[in-house]
Amino acid sequence: MLARARQLGLDPADVAAHGREAGERGWADLGAFMAEYLDVLDAEARLDYAELVHRARLLLEHPGVRDALLADVGAVYVDEWCELDPAQIALLRSLVPDGFPVVALADPDTAIFSFRGAHPRAAAEFVRLFGGSDRVGIEVLTTAHGQSPALVEALGAVRRRLGAPALDGADTARAYRAPRPGGSGTVGVWTLPDEATQARVIAGELRAAHLERDVPWGDMAVLVRSGRRQIPALARVLADAGIPVEVAGDEIGLAAELAVRPLLLALEVAGAGGVPDADEAHRLLLSGWGGFDAVSVRRLGRRLRAADPAAATMPAETLIAQALAGTRAVPEGEEALALRRDLLAGATAVVARGGRPDEALWLLWDGTDWPAALRSEALRGQDSAPRAHRDLDAVTALFRLAHESLAPPGAEGVRWFLAEVAQQQIPADSQREAAVAGRGVRVLTAHRAKGHHWPFVVVAGVQEGIWPDITRHGSVFDPLRLSTAGLGDGVQTRELVASERRLFLLACSRATDRLLVTAVEGVEGEEDRPSRFLAELGRAVRRVEAPEPRLTTLRALVAELRRVLQDASASPTLRSAAAQRLARLADAGEVDGLRPAPDADPHRWWGMRPPTSWAAPARGTLQLSPSQLQSILQCPRQYFLQREARADPPRRSATILGSVIHAVAERAATGELSPDSAADLLDEVWADIPFPAAWLSASERVEADAAVARFLAWQAGHEHADVVGVEVPFAVEVQVDGHPVTLRGAVDRLERTPQGHLRVIDFKTGRHAPTTAEAAAMPQIGVYQLAIEAGAFADAAPGASSAGGSLVYLRMDSTEGYPKELRQPSLTEAPHLSDDPEELAHPTWVHHRVAQARRILAEGSFEARPGDHCTYCPVRSSCPARSGQVV
Repeated sequence: MLARARQLGLDPADVAAHGREAGERGWADLGAFMAEYLDVLDAEARLDYAELVHRARLLLEHPGVRDALLADVGAVYVDEWCELDPAQIALLRSLVPDGFPVVALADPDTAIFSFRGAHPRAAAEFVRLFGGSDRVGIEVLTTAHGQSPALVEALGAVRRRLGAPALDGADTARAYRAPRPGGSGTVGVWTLPDEATQARVIAGELRAAHLERDVPWGDMAVLVRSGRRQIPALARVLADAGIPVEVAGDEIGLAAELAVRPLLLALEVAGAGGVPDADEAHRLLLSGWGGFDAVSVRRLGRRLRAADPAAATMPAETLIAQALAGTRAVPEGEEALALRRDLLAGATAVVARGGRPDEALWLLWDGTDWPAALRSEALRGQDSAPRAHRDLDAVTALFRLAHESLAPPGAEGVRWFLAEVAQQQIPADSQREAAVAGRGVRVLTAHRAKGHHWPFVVVAGVQEGIWPDITRHGSVFDPLRLSTAGLGDGVQTRELVASERRLFLLACSRATDRLLVTAVEGVEGEEDRPSRFLAELGRAVRRVEAPEPRLTTLRALVAELRRVLQDASASPTLRSAAAQRLARLADAGEVDGLRPAPDADPHRWWGMRPPTSWAAPARGTLQLSPSQLQSILQCPRQYFLQREARADPPRRSATILGSVIHAVAERAATGELSPDSAADLLDEVWADIPFPAAWLSASERVEADAAVARFLAWQAGHEHADVVGVEVPFAVEVQVDGHPVTLRGAVDRLERTPQGHLRVIDFKTGRHAPTTAEAAAMPQIGVYQLAIEAGAFADAAPGASSAGGSLVYLRMDSTEGYPKELRQPSLTEAPHLSDDPEELAHPTWVHHRVAQARRILAEGSFEARPGDHCTYCPVRSSCPARSGQVV
């Protein structure tokens, strides 16, 4: 806002006057703030950029200043004229007298800095500013050098969507919009099923261009719309594929760098007393700082349990956190854990005695072998070298920032510094920016691509909601409302879309040989929708599924040779050739003390090792929750990967929304929330739900309001019910096949019938409901019923038996605004659901289901069971039923 005022030559009094005239007190107060801000700059003898330009304009009003500046100047040349803001244009006009030679270059269709005050119509205003058409000539560059006919045609289709160009004269505008091609090349528009596939495909295309067509790494670039949101994950995938990646240091915030995260987390723990919780300990050990992998963490948990019989029932994550905090003994032989414990304790002591954040950080960093490992990877020059270089650069930048920070000493300083790093969403680190040397593939935002060209350009992640981004940034003041005449209406949505279209055109026009535009068009969520701009290119869209592996790295070659060797359907000649090549790679000598292809050695293959026992380690008394039972029986493989291996991906917005609706229903049922305030609670939490697009947030909000309304209607119809409690916890032991099993969980709502029985109510927030038969056999409700029969709620209802259960689907309509409700008969009414002899051998069908789950866990054999649930399975990429047998 302050920069905008100075661009227009306004003083604080002018801004305050405009606010009073418009009846907007906030703008009037802004004028007072601006005056104070300028006073502070004067007191500190400092100038910001806008003030520097403003004062330069004032200086040029003094006689003789302009003449002195132009004494040795024969002409003025201006690049990117349409990107100048009003203050810069006024400065140039004050500097250049009438008749003085001025040459400006402009491309109105790719003017992208409108948020700084620039505008495409500046090209047309050039004539008015510098003396009229009798002394000013406009020349149109009619050849698009380096751009093929296909690219010129695609760019022209987007240009035509911008309306008439801001140029005087129909002939001039026509010539500007119809340049002659000046090169050869191709344009591709691809959609892919998900972001991970998109990143892998882009990596494959870049490697193929380099290896098959000899395109230097520095001649390729990947452009995105949002740096903070899109660059970190994409750059990491490219680096993992062995592609040298160059990202300007001020393109990604330090806190988003993977190498920086564990150091910041360890510093946060040290600043809070050195006692990590289970999640923090897990993340620390699995990071580069910790040096553990998932297998070694599970082994560590088993060793900690074995070392203390009293801890046999405690979660392994809790035991590990206690050992890392020093409150539990570290087993003998676990030197790696002991070292991290000592480092964390040392950093905690540094903070406690009033040390600075950089002292604690250095202790945490220098005490492990992680720095040496990164240095070795960086110098080795293999596939992992680019990633190691980037990690070292990020850590170096973190220490530079910590050294220069003005944070106070001690714990307060740690909190200060962590907040400082977290707030740097796009940090200004000139040294990290200068590290871009043109030797690798540039990954950058479209805005930063202005003024650059590359032979091969990928414009990635062109999604609706991301491109165009029509979010109104700056919620209090819109700078573009301010003008010399007063306060206007600001920027309209159509102007925002036009600005985003010019940015998209700019990104696509950076290619001089080949352009590839990609977007995700998935099946898992409504947010996976390509941008409208894709169709505007006028090219056929190619749907690309998960690509076949391409042998562009040594690791991929070894994997393909191993696949052929183990393929029983391959010819003996082909398998023999694969074996010979693997043997040659396995016998290759060491390079810098390391084997180039260690996985070619059969001694490292899992399939060549003797099989382990199927029997799982003894678990003591098995504990099962209702949701666990349902997950185990539905698909043991999915259960193992999500619950045991913790391979569940981050929660999507739909999952979080379900939890929010559940919480609203719970608080309304307990009387903590009145019906009128339910919408207010949704308003409070809605901004924290990470929806990928504004339109999806609006759509889901309508769904959430409807779900809450259905719940309130349902509750009104049950206002006379005898509610025992909501979110009622329970834990009870039952016997199945002679083995004890503890059932543990919480019931959404428990009601007492007039006959004294207990009915279970379970609220569901999914979009799909089971059939009546499926609901009658749902294990989750069955476990609740079995818990009632076993006396889990005897304190609240002594001697009560189960009256069955209800599933209430809040996001599905039934009649007259009520949610869809399905019932499960009580175990007394339907103790068995089939004539299966094995089921009839148990007291109820639920006992049989619990026995089946106990047997699966005891045997440790987690098979994949395909079914309708596979469509929404978050770990299906690791499923042998989907991808084939895994060795």
